[in-house]
Formats: sequence, structure tokens, C-alpha cells
Amino acid sequence: MMNHLSRPLPQVVNQESDLSLPYEGMDAERASQFCQRLITMINEFDRNLDEEHQVAMRLVSFGQSITFHVTHLGYCDPSLIRFYGTLENGSLVELIQHVSQISFLLMAVKRVNPIEPKKPIGFLSKSE
Repeated sequence: MMNHLSRPLPQVVNQESDLSLPYEGMDAERASQFCQRLITMINEFDRNLDEEHQVAMRLVSFGQSITFHVTHLGYCDPSLIRFYGTLENGSLVELIQHVSQISFLLMAVKRVNPIEPKKPIGFLSKSE
């Protein structure tokens, strides 16, 4: 069976050492810090994918699900996270959620444009 992972995922992610240590002393309530943690987790997921796949998110709300290709994350302190991306048909999407409501599934999907090099997920500057 073909696998979209370029290497196997770790059996256990030690969240204390892998995700918490770089953020010690930061205010966990602020969206900016929460966003940094999300980006770390999303890029870790992406590093385990082969070159034919990219990260997508599946959101489930009110009985419906939406899958979109993630391109950037942003935030509005103190409590809003902004997810930017595209739907399968190329439509641009932006999801704005309160940090207390964030719940999504990271997925591997075929890349929209496999000719372009893969880009890590990151922040948009305030001017973008």
C-alpha cells in the first residue's frame, strides 16, 4: 500500500520537550503564542509528508465538514486565530476562530501545484 508519508511518524510526541520548551515563560492566553505553537505542529506534520502531498485542514461544524489547503496563519491578540488557504476548487478562504474554539484535523492531500516548491506554513505580516 502506498503511503503519503516520506518517513514514519513518531509513535509518541513528547509535547513537553518538543512543543512546550521553546515557549516557556510566554503568556499561553495570547493568540500570538498560540499561533506559534500551531505553526510548529503544522510544520512538523508537513515535514513527514512526501513531495506530492501538503497539509490540509478539515473542520467540522454543525454537521458539515470543510477541507482546505493551509497557506498561512495569523492572529489578532489577545484571542483570535486566522487560518488562510484555498478550497479544492481554488477559492480563497479565511477562517477566524477564538483560541478556545479551535479544533481541526490535519490531513495530507495532493498538492495543488506540485511544480512549485513546498513552502512551510507561517505568519502573514500585518501588511498582508
